[in-house]
Amino acid sequence: MLLGTCWLAFDPHPPPGIDTGWDKANHALAFASLMLVGARAFVRVRRRDLALGLALLAFGIFIELVQSQIPGRDADWHDVVADTVGIAIGWALARPWLARLRG
Repeated sequence: MLLGTCWLAFDPHPPPGIDTGWDKANHALAFASLMLVGARAFVRVRRRDLALGLALLAFGIFIELVQSQIPGRDADWHDVVADTVGIAIGWALARPWLARLRG
């Protein structure tokens, strides 16, 4: 999923079929998905939520820094905010699901 996210983020002309129509929704959806998958992958790791959330936030910042160097792309701090919202949504969706897995 990380490689797919990088491909979509770094391609100067991403495929139009993989688009919600609003860039911020694309970011939120991608990072909510990454948080859900990451939370499931590391279900037994202590402090997983904080570590995974911070790692994904760093990944979002990294994407914006790289995009600032790609012709046809630009960096936008609003995208990092949308990433953070997606991380929070993914975390909120994962909590009850993971509680049942640990149960």
